[in-house]
Amino acid sequence: MLKRSPLHAYALMAASAVLFGLMAIVMRLGTERGLHAFEMGFFRSAFGLLFALPLLHGRGLALLRTNHFHLYLLRGGLGAVSMLASFWALAHLPLAQAIAISFSTPLFVTIGAVFLLGEIVRARRWTAVAVGFVGVLVIMRPGSLHFSVDMLVALGGAMAAASAYISIKFLSRSEPADAIVIYMTAIMGVVTLPLALATWTRPDATGWLLAALVGLLGTAGQITMTRAYHMGEVSALAPLNYLQLPVVSICAWFIFAQSVDTGTLAGAAIIIAANLYIAHREAKLAQRAMTAPELAPSGSGQSA
Repeated sequence: MLKRSPLHAYALMAASAVLFGLMAIVMRLGTERGLHAFEMGFFRSAFGLLFALPLLHGRGLALLRTNHFHLYLLRGGLGAVSMLASFWALAHLPLAQAIAISFSTPLFVTIGAVFLLGEIVRARRWTAVAVGFVGVLVIMRPGSLHFSVDMLVALGGAMAAASAYISIKFLSRSEPADAIVIYMTAIMGVVTLPLALATWTRPDATGWLLAALVGLLGTAGQITMTRAYHMGEVSALAPLNYLQLPVVSICAWFIFAQSVDTGTLAGAAIIIAANLYIAHREAKLAQRAMTAPELAPSGSGQSA
């Protein structure tokens, strides 16, 4: 098990956000060249597995021995659903908007942590979650001409991603971080293959390069995220995903001439503020538990 280091965990999670932001740009470049979002999802898993295989160096196949394969299946299935939904959204929505909607993932993580990880959440964090979902509504503007079904797909992807993140925390209690990455990419590849075949377009040389790059960036992001979750609390680290927005917005402006509309900026700002407050509460409570462990709730997560 990796030694717990909050600062190291935050740095890894921030790096993961940047890597996933760059992956989103490359994925969009692939769909701009005629590759389907589901096909790119398969390439992310297939090439991701290829780039993850060096993690076997040293321990070999012994790394993959486990008594929790059912949890790996759950993690891989949830990861596949989340990836396909997010790739669909990235292919059909303005990039910054798709990323902004994905910011709701930490809100779903906080809710899921209550029911699945036993964390105690009180009034202030629940209020922050509610405010965050107001930001989601500002971005999506249901009932207006601005609204589209693709936004609901993006929101569904955020829910699946939250479930996947929580499953990582379950696995992290007993499983090596590198094994989680390898199993995840392999299972996601199997799940996404039928959809890729159904939407297959043969890539040209540039398409293959983009496909490999999606796999590389996705696996690097997954490795850094998984190791971050080995070291820190889910609901404290997840908000760092918002770093994707400046990465994606700047790249989208230069590459695709996409600007960020006011509603997306306002909604993202509300969600980020809510997520930062949740992270702030988590940090304070973690510090309080370290200095006065007898005051911390027994057998549960942090309270707020």
